[in-house]
Amino acid sequence: MVAELLIVVAIIGVLVAISIPIFTSQLEKAREATDISNIRAAYAEVTADYLTNGGKSKTATVAARQKQSGWQNSQNGKLNARVNGVSVAISVPAKTTGNYTVSINKSGTVKVE
Repeated sequence: MVAELLIVVAIIGVLVAISIPIFTSQLEKAREATDISNIRAAYAEVTADYLTNGGKSKTATVAARQKQSGWQNSQNGKLNARVNGVSVAISVPAKTTGNYTVSINKSGTVKVE
């Protein structure tokens, strides 16, 4: 009886030890997806303001949520966008602290820092 209980506890311990790194990895991917989503929303905000206010420059700031440096997900920090009808791929730096700043200047060039 005690031996069976020890085996069950050992199996549960092994399953927990295997699942924690997988869970942590999925949490980081979710944080990265949140960062990209927030940057897209900031991009939409600055672009809409740029178009509505006659080409004035605009800046928006969103917080970085990642805990690990570098991009782990499939998007690899790329944001596909359209500026003045032209498709552009904006490279987004991975940040573990601070904020992302999305800005558009008077000529319509979008920059993410």
